[in-house]
Amino acid sequence: MSQENIFNIDNLSAQDIDENSELIPLMTTEDEKEIIKENLPKTLPILSLRNTVLFPGVVIPITASRDKSIQLIKDANNFNKLVGVVAQKNEKVEDPKPNQIYKVGTVAKILKVLQMPDGNTTVIIQGKKRFEIDRIISEKPYITANIKDVSEVNPGDDNSEFKEIVDSIKELSLDIIKRNSNIPSEASFAIKNIESNSFLINFVSSNMNLPVSDKQKLLEMNDLKQRALDTLKFMNIEFKKLEIRNDIQSKVQTDLNQQQREFFFINK
Repeated sequence: MSQENIFNIDNLSAQDIDENSELIPLMTTEDEKEIIKENLPKTLPILSLRNTVLFPGVVIPITASRDKSIQLIKDANNFNKLVGVVAQKNEKVEDPKPNQIYKVGTVAKILKVLQMPDGNTTVIIQGKKRFEIDRIISEKPYITANIKDVSEVNPGDDNSEFKEIVDSIKELSLDIIKRNSNIPSEASFAIKNIESNSFLINFVSSNMNLPVSDKQKLLEMNDLKQRALDTLKFMNIEFKKLEIRNDIQSKVQTDLNQQQREFFFINK
């Protein structure tokens, strides 16, 4: 992802990965209610990602290249299609041990497995609920663990301060998309059509250009209102950086145009 991108548009849907892929809809409020009612399995295979933090509701494509990951995905896809997704603490580690992955992650459902022309396996997954690793059961052929649910404090739509924060996130997201030429305009369609406040927060948090460690801190926050507030703070920082970059680019372009005009008149 370009360092100038505040959002990664690949997370909007996976329809561009394969021409036969179906459009994966954004999570609705009803979807969220159904997910909340679901009980997590006691045991899950743990899939570690090098440089990505998966948030509830968010759909992402991932490429599996490690033998352990490919076997895990194959087994899970043939069973209940559920995996526990966690981020690695160090993306350079090829075979992370339990102490090299974060304990809090997101249960994900495998939506589609695609065998790519280059031989790699691409998997489309959607986050469901946060979880915490309780106990490692085994490490072969891949990490399997007992997990426990992580409760979330949702202030609800009636909380006026929370609503203001969420509205600010949506407005700033649209402003960023409008000002950043690296982000496809289709991203604004996704933002405008998100119904669930918690999913909006998770969607934006997932797509911000932040280090894994910062995204992990957002994921681990049990207070949704605080997560929203911290997300907004990160967005404001990135927006200021974007404004500075745009101002510099505008000044450079103005100077370049002036030099071209001067060169034209001198050589006329």
